[in-house]
Amino acid sequence: MEQHYKLYRVREMADNDEDFVAALAAAFLEEVPEDLERLKSAVAKTDYYSAYQAAHKMKPTVDLFELGVLQDLIEVQDWGKFEKTDMDPTEKLHIVATAVENAVEEIKADFGL
Repeated sequence: MEQHYKLYRVREMADNDEDFVAALAAAFLEEVPEDLERLKSAVAKTDYYSAYQAAHKMKPTVDLFELGVLQDLIEVQDWGKFEKTDMDPTEKLHIVATAVENAVEEIKADFGL
């Protein structure tokens, strides 16, 4: 439990209301994988604007659940925001994707979702 994510800040925000913690975990599972797929697709298509939007949307949740890849996600976001044609974001995207996928599997198991 909590190897690929941390609940300290989630519990703090939820004032230790475990039902609310579970609701936030369910929201993570509902939104973040979908946003990650949008991000992957945008990067593959060199769609800077969509990549920026998807990464920007993911940031607060990735930060709240402390996946440990916020800086990598920001780099992918900035690639899109500033249309950094001289940068290849695929390595950073892979790091983010792996962290999200690991957290998703662990949250599903931990919360029985």
